[in-house]
Amino acid sequence: MALETRIYQKENQLRIGKLLKDSLQDIYTSRFLSRQLAVRDISAQYRQSYLGILWAFIMPLTTAVMWIFLNSSGTIRLSATGVPYPVYAFSGTLIWSIITESINAPLSNTNAAKGLLTKLNFPKEALIISGIYKLLFNSAIKVLLLVVFVFVFGIGFHWSLLLFPFVLLGALVIGTALGLFITPLGMLYKDVGKLIRFGLTFLMYVTPVVYAIPKTGLMKTVMTYNPMTPIILTTRDFVTGQNPEHLSYFLIVVGCSIPLFVIGLVFYRLSIPIIVERSSA
Repeated sequence: MALETRIYQKENQLRIGKLLKDSLQDIYTSRFLSRQLAVRDISAQYRQSYLGILWAFIMPLTTAVMWIFLNSSGTIRLSATGVPYPVYAFSGTLIWSIITESINAPLSNTNAAKGLLTKLNFPKEALIISGIYKLLFNSAIKVLLLVVFVFVFGIGFHWSLLLFPFVLLGALVIGTALGLFITPLGMLYKDVGKLIRFGLTFLMYVTPVVYAIPKTGLMKTVMTYNPMTPIILTTRDFVTGQNPEHLSYFLIVVGCSIPLFVIGLVFYRLSIPIIVERSSA
């Protein structure tokens, strides 16, 4: 098989259109490698774990159980949610865990492959696609448990439940787009990853993950304009069969995330080779 020849010149050859075209082409040509990397990582993730695949939803389930206990015991008083609170809390924490995982996936995947990046020349986009494969696998497991919650607590089947995977896919695109911009900075400075985790923890409490938007006050304003709010509410509404009141806002956020994802791919393609060269020097 003929090897690709690359010529590096001093002149500025930065063309966004060509970079995007090359990135999309590498995504297509590396699809087998992406699948193999995803299968390897998923197998390694659960092979040496006693609880195995249960870890995919233990954390969101634990968080939801804590809030359910606080609410039922009267320790905190929450606004009416319109659906059984266990479903509300679990769906919120589960959807939030998927979003945060999609934001962190590009950085964690690229960092994990840093050794390969310094030794082998392969399309870097394969790491992004393998991360999306892993996200889809882990998300499918969580969604199955969420559907069980929906039936156990009496909500039952409704037609909007069939559209839920498509809405969730939009949430994954939003998270991955943000993660593409974070990855280069996170590879240069370890503090970035820690700041992102801290920031997402704080952001959860100004997003209607475990409690509804207040009727009045500063928190109502903050939560209303928080771009994560329509993602959580719209996805939850499709799960529980409620009228998606924030659907327009959700579509605007998803619409903005698509060009953001494209720009993020170009940024990732430009920056990662430079960072790898710097780290191996």
